[in-house]
Amino acid sequence: MITVAIAEDHQALIDGIKSYVKYEDDINVIGHANNGEELFKLVRLKQPKVVLCDIRMPRLDGIEATKAILREFPYTKVVAFTMFDQEGAVKQMLAAGAKGYILKNSSLDIVLEAIRTVASGKTYYDQKIVVQNAEKNGSKSVLSKREREILQLIAKGHTSHQIADTLFIGKSTVDTHRKNMIRKLELSGAGELLRYAVEKKYEF
Repeated sequence: MITVAIAEDHQALIDGIKSYVKYEDDINVIGHANNGEELFKLVRLKQPKVVLCDIRMPRLDGIEATKAILREFPYTKVVAFTMFDQEGAVKQMLAAGAKGYILKNSSLDIVLEAIRTVASGKTYYDQKIVVQNAEKNGSKSVLSKREREILQLIAKGHTSHQIADTLFIGKSTVDTHRKNMIRKLELSGAGELLRYAVEKKYEF
């Protein structure tokens, strides 16, 4: 069972999520909080597997709440649940340790998908988060045009097969480009490459 806590100051949204997930056999909402301090207390008390966490909350914002939760409960999976898709908000939540980032105007099916994905140990990013221009230390310049095209598609959640079909190239070629980007950008693997794409918001 995936136990979930929700940090959100709009009761109607909390009620909507709870009503939707009550028909799911594998997900159980075990509590909710209206501010960051209440969320931290709730996590201490019930230790949920997944936390849906708003960024802008009173007393303790979502970024600081995420840091506090993960210091004490490092295996908790935090999903940012917010109206903000700006680069700064994404980067700060990822830096705090969030494993997912979804927008409040997404469908409830997306919410369920995000919960299940992070609970399984993977990361999840809302496809509405568009990867655009944001470079650091000239990192964009080290990538070829083709690599930047592939990075854009990676950020949209495309698999290597889908990227190959879109760009009319072989899957093995896509995989080679992935490996080259990981090496050039000094990343640790495919998950870090996806995080990099979302974090940098490349503009192609």
